[in-house]
Amino acid sequence: MAFSITFLTLFSWSVYLLAPILIMLLIIVLMLGLIVGRMESWSRFNALYWALITALTVGYGDIRPLKKPSKVLSIVIAWCGILLSGLLVAITVKAASIALEKHIDPTVIQRIEQQVN
Repeated sequence: MAFSITFLTLFSWSVYLLAPILIMLLIIVLMLGLIVGRMESWSRFNALYWALITALTVGYGDIRPLKKPSKVLSIVIAWCGILLSGLLVAITVKAASIALEKHIDPTVIQRIEQQVN
């Protein structure tokens, strides 16, 4: 339980510190999605749905842009989504690493090192 609390504390604090960047990337994705939706004559819901699916690199293909400017903007949306996802993954890995280092039993490390050698 202590590991989970440490991890969640570190993760939350890191997300808080990077919130301006994360929010900026999310706003860019959503705004560009609405622009593409207007260019392609999609509903707002479909435009936001498509933007988030594109940003998360899922890409179902049920909705896709047909105009060249929309396709260019979809590349920017995907790039911002990769940055957003990458930052969240990096925060998660770092928080987990620090929490593990803090809570791992040194005798376990010694046993593992002895088995490897």
